[in-house]
Amino acid sequence: MNWFTAEGYWLSRLVFQRALAAIYLVAFLSAVTQFRALIGERGLTPVPRFVGRVPFRRAPSLFQLHYSDRFFAVVGWLGVAWSAALLVGLADDLPLWAHLLAWAVPWALYLSIVHVGQVWYGFGWETLLCEAGFLAIFLGPSTVAPPLLVLVALWWVLFRLEFGAGLIKLRGDRCWRDLTCLYYHHETQPMPNPLSWWFHHLPRWAHRVEAAANHVTQLVVPFLLFAPQPVRTGAAAVVIVTQGWLVLSGNFAWLNVLTMVIATTAVGGDAWAWLLPVTAPAGLDDPPAWYAAVVLALAVVVAVLSYWPVRNLISREQVMNTSFNPLLLVNTYGAFGSVTRIRHEVVIEGTADAVIRPDTVWHEYEFKGKPGDPRRLPRQFAPYHLRLDWLMWFAAISPSYAQAWFPALLSKLRDDDPVTARLLRHNPFPHLPPAHVRARLYRYRFTDRAERRETGAWWHRTLVGDYWSVGESPADIRRPRA
Repeated sequence: MNWFTAEGYWLSRLVFQRALAAIYLVAFLSAVTQFRALIGERGLTPVPRFVGRVPFRRAPSLFQLHYSDRFFAVVGWLGVAWSAALLVGLADDLPLWAHLLAWAVPWALYLSIVHVGQVWYGFGWETLLCEAGFLAIFLGPSTVAPPLLVLVALWWVLFRLEFGAGLIKLRGDRCWRDLTCLYYHHETQPMPNPLSWWFHHLPRWAHRVEAAANHVTQLVVPFLLFAPQPVRTGAAAVVIVTQGWLVLSGNFAWLNVLTMVIATTAVGGDAWAWLLPVTAPAGLDDPPAWYAAVVLALAVVVAVLSYWPVRNLISREQVMNTSFNPLLLVNTYGAFGSVTRIRHEVVIEGTADAVIRPDTVWHEYEFKGKPGDPRRLPRQFAPYHLRLDWLMWFAAISPSYAQAWFPALLSKLRDDDPVTARLLRHNPFPHLPPAHVRARLYRYRFTDRAERRETGAWWHRTLVGDYWSVGESPADIRRPRA
């Protein structure tokens, strides 16, 4: 079946499958280590409350049938173990039908988690993993030539991911059109990493080159993914390099890494022969008729479901990171349609003083990833995803983004809840709960080189005002100023 197979992409499939298994592993670890505080039975937004109001048809999930923290932990750790098994190749020697089922398991498990994850899972990399993971089911084992239609479907994912992001920028913030967005982005992005300070202090001409290169990569290069080789490999290489630049400059969970992994499916065999000393087996099995029928059905489904994201791409009212079906297939993507110019951070503090006076001493809670202590260098966490830290960035933009969970967060810190405290880097009240907890809003900016040498600080911050507070009773909540 020469029309069906793409033998020159045997190693591309192998690299993609191994790397995707590694990303699944990180995703399940991120879920199982944070779920109790965020969506557990006593979490900030509990799953039982969510499934009580959202029907199965809108959010298909194992947890619609049953939820307990113990059951979620079993599902999460099963996902970790299953991903590890796929990573080391334990599914490679399975029969074709069993291999497809082996890849369907992590997809079904992670889809179940995403559908009950609520605001904590409302990011493009979650739907991207679900979509790429679904297509990975049909790639087949190493004994069968890769099906061309599945590879094309993965290139179509990459096209929508890059082209959608490029369009949303052109249609959105003016700074993308005048090439000035990178003057601000490295400083104001959700969670800077150890190199962001240096990226921010690149000369302005370099920032303009970054913005221009972004337009070329996202608006021109995606079309070349469907060109003959070696042009397709060149397009994939451009995507991999530019996504690697983003990995170096910020913490975006597994978004950039997964984009690079999908791009590997467009790399031709000749390039892999130069990069990796691995050769395809001398004779690959012909795909059985039932497998060809399944792949053809998949292609029809992808083509039909593509109507909605294509309509979104050509619309002036383009939205980003949206799914059009409950299985999260053939989604629309995009990022940074607008770029914030000023960075605000919510800093949470507590005090042991029962009565607040002008001389009351407040102690800060320190988060693992988001900026807090101005002298602390931002850390690298991606591809691991710190969900609370990311949501705190949105909370600083507007309290409306945090209405559903921020009061509960302060109340749990006020009660010294140990599960919630484990999401933090530093709890200033490890033995006795504070009498009062408050949140204050600060403006943050990177120090310049002179300030860095003089103070040793990476950030300079200025108090804006009060944000939110909880007093002696969890019901004693003072809401943020309008």
